[in-house]
Amino acid sequence: MRRLAVVVLAALAFPASAFAHANLDSTSPKYRQRLQSAPRAVVLHFDQSVQAQPNAIVVKNEFGKTLSTTASAHGETVRVPLRRLPRGPYTVRWHVLSEDGHVVSGVFTFGVRAKAPPPTEAYGSSGPTTTEHIVRWAYFLSLALVLGGLGFRLLLGRDELPPAAERRFYWIVGIGVVATLEVGIAAFILRAEDALQLPFVRLLYGDLSSISGGTRFGEAFIAMTLGYALVAAFVFLAWLTDRRFLLWPALLLGIGFASGLSLSGHSAVDPGSSWRSEVADWAHLSAAALWIGGLVQLAFVVWPKAPALRRTAFLRFSRMASGLIAIVLGAGVYLSIVRLPQLSDLWTAGYGRVLLVKLGLVGLALTWGAVHHFVARPAIERGTDGPILSRLPRSLAGESAVGMAILLAAAVLVDSKPPPRPAPVAPVAARVGR
Repeated sequence: MRRLAVVVLAALAFPASAFAHANLDSTSPKYRQRLQSAPRAVVLHFDQSVQAQPNAIVVKNEFGKTLSTTASAHGETVRVPLRRLPRGPYTVRWHVLSEDGHVVSGVFTFGVRAKAPPPTEAYGSSGPTTTEHIVRWAYFLSLALVLGGLGFRLLLGRDELPPAAERRFYWIVGIGVVATLEVGIAAFILRAEDALQLPFVRLLYGDLSSISGGTRFGEAFIAMTLGYALVAAFVFLAWLTDRRFLLWPALLLGIGFASGLSLSGHSAVDPGSSWRSEVADWAHLSAAALWIGGLVQLAFVVWPKAPALRRTAFLRFSRMASGLIAIVLGAGVYLSIVRLPQLSDLWTAGYGRVLLVKLGLVGLALTWGAVHHFVARPAIERGTDGPILSRLPRSLAGESAVGMAILLAAAVLVDSKPPPRPAPVAPVAARVGR
């Protein structure tokens, strides 16, 4: 009997009150603007009259020295004179009182004959924390549940699943796509909270436009949130209508929007980055998600809920996993060469040491997978039973756990800074001629 879904749309009985707090219309200097001469003041323009304390606008250089004086408000404009600014990057933090009594705050950066850093790297930002590492890990896990689950169902599970297995498949993928949306929002809030240096209550009225529209991270967050909302819609429609072909656009969109992480991370902004490093990072992430998510489906959906499909699913996954692992290794080696200029960085730099941990976990996963490929797979092909096959469910779960540990190391790497590339040495003739 087909499932019956009832969707109830409830209208609000009373209209919601409009927010009346002030919104920032423009700034001078502009967000991340590179100026050829030092400005004499920082000016903020709002869409309504605001009140400002003397320290409403604080301008600091890269060493934390305050170079602003007393701020003043005149209607919709707040202005603070500046001391003489030498060449370098500067951070502007501001807060004003709007007419509704809410304190509105924000941060942005500019540079004087120098490149301005993104707001997430403004002076006072502490950088990635343990909490952000965990949130990033949860994001990678949710991507694996979505992409690996959809890929497994479409590419490996072409046969009809028993109702119990079908329900569990949708539960796992549904949890993954919802977690992708919610954890992505949590990651953005944590990064914004660190950039603005505000408690959560005041962050609710913070101006986040400099982060959402002025950084690759913010733009990727917006695109990926909208993209995975669309993925969630396709997954829901496929479950609601029993039309499996709707999972194809969900998978393709999911893999496509995963590129947002590659276009906003180290592979896009660090020295030595290029379109090749962006593609390699995207392929590395997508292949890892398909591999680890497929393991989860095999261990927790097919094996316990679809015994008749165990042999077929395992053999199909074994063939596909070989290609995915080749992509993971090839892209990973290329990215390691790009990000680590010297071999010694592997054990002298923090980024390199985390990478060594990840490589060790990858080696363990490869060994585990090799046992499945060269021992369990021939036994399944022969259709023989034995101790290896009786232990296979626990072994698949163990390999899945190792894959999740690899994602944790990857999350720490994403939030870590690779060592700087050595400056090119000028030719001897050029140095002598100076």
